[in-house]
Amino acid sequence: MSRMWKLAVPVLLFTTACASNTTTPATQDLPAPPATLAHVHGLGIDPADGMLYAASHFGVFAVPTDKAPERVGDRAQDTMGFVVVGANHFLGSGHPDRLEPDAAPHLGLIESKDAGRTWQTLSLKGAADFHSLEVKHNRVYGYNSQNGQIMVSENQRDWDTRGRVAMVDFTISPTDPNVVLAATKQGVQRSADGGGTFAPTVGSPHLTLLDWSEGDVVIGVASDGIVHVSGDSAATWTARGRIAGTPAALTTKGSEVYIATESAIHASTDSGSTFTIRQALK
Repeated sequence: MSRMWKLAVPVLLFTTACASNTTTPATQDLPAPPATLAHVHGLGIDPADGMLYAASHFGVFAVPTDKAPERVGDRAQDTMGFVVVGANHFLGSGHPDRLEPDAAPHLGLIESKDAGRTWQTLSLKGAADFHSLEVKHNRVYGYNSQNGQIMVSENQRDWDTRGRVAMVDFTISPTDPNVVLAATKQGVQRSADGGGTFAPTVGSPHLTLLDWSEGDVVIGVASDGIVHVSGDSAATWTARGRIAGTPAALTTKGSEVYIATESAIHASTDSGSTFTIRQALK
């Protein structure tokens, strides 16, 4: 049975002991976050200009084709969940910038309407750390690592908590808001009730990442880097190309496929059959 979460603002109590009249900032000895892109958690394409964005352990980076990635804005939060909603419109989750030691440990759902330059909290601050986010059918779907459950919101503030299943990633059908596919250690599992319950799919590969591209086409990648494609809504799968490294993030746009590993962002224009390196990572 599902239940609704209302936005609750956590109350934090602090006790400060001062040995003198001067206070040393807690962040003064912390080094600045790296300026290079690494530890990618999410990928997305902005329809405003076609720019590829990468959400990472140290903020959100724009990834152009002709120069090095550049962090957007001045926040370096650990952006775990990340999804592009529309033109210059992103949603995210994760953990605060390490230079903000007094911030709540979990960001909840955050939003940017200027392509990642600034962010605002929408809901669940301190309570949710979404490791995977999807926006379809005018709903936000999130997998909250704090309770291991799928959560769904129609207004980005009130949340319906649904099924509990250990997953690495999930994706939503573009034609049916109730069909959810989850990548688990047991293989791909399917929900026909919006994430309330899940059941194994017969013969599915053991995928690490999933993205429902369009229509009946689902693209996934296994831990060994092999890309699998289904043309019948995950009923059957065909192995296509392969990337080097451990997959960390996946996004698709039609026949375009982007996969991030620890060492590179790989790009395909033929639905995952062949790949080139879009950006090497340090």
